[in-house]
Amino acid sequence: MSDLYALDKYLIRRKVFKLLGAGFHIYDPEMQRVYFYAEQKAFKLKEDFTVFGDEAKTQPVLRIQARNIIDFSGTYDITDIENDEVVGCVRRKGLKSILRDEWEILDPDENVIAIAQEDSAALAIVRRFLSNLIPQGFDVKTPGGELVARFGQYFNPFVFKMELDFSHDKNDVIDRRLGIGLATCMMALEGRQQ
Repeated sequence: MSDLYALDKYLIRRKVFKLLGAGFHIYDPEMQRVYFYAEQKAFKLKEDFTVFGDEAKTQPVLRIQARNIIDFSGTYDITDIENDEVVGCVRRKGLKSILRDEWEILDPDENVIAIAQEDSAALAIVRRFLSNLIPQGFDVKTPGGELVARFGQYFNPFVFKMELDFSHDKNDVIDRRLGIGLATCMMALEGRQQ
């Protein structure tokens, strides 16, 4: 696997000025280097993202595609473009996400390996009904309850930024490609609520 996935922490930031579709830069924690650039295609009936290993978009590394058109509980397949390998998928838990966002991370055989859940039910309700200025956070845990990652939004009403922290994942439970794919989906889909 590429050394692009070697970091324990990344910072993902939504591109501010993009007319059609959406773009996301994924940096090292100090924002010194762009590790990935993700792009969402505009005017697609099914969500479709390409993640590149460079900002110039010369090195496509991941493809993220929704299985269905407009799906409240959407499943997104994540494929490693370099070796044409299905890495797994992420699935949004639609009904559970009404009050508290939740995603499942699945391996290539579609076994749940981790669940990303919004950090606090009370804060989730406040975010939805009173103010979207409260930063969103996700705890990523194995089905047995072991914390393996944390995704946390920074407070900024103008630029949507989120830190991806895989430092808790000492046993490499989550393939970083799945983590990058999940974060891209979160930025595009959950970010619409902001």
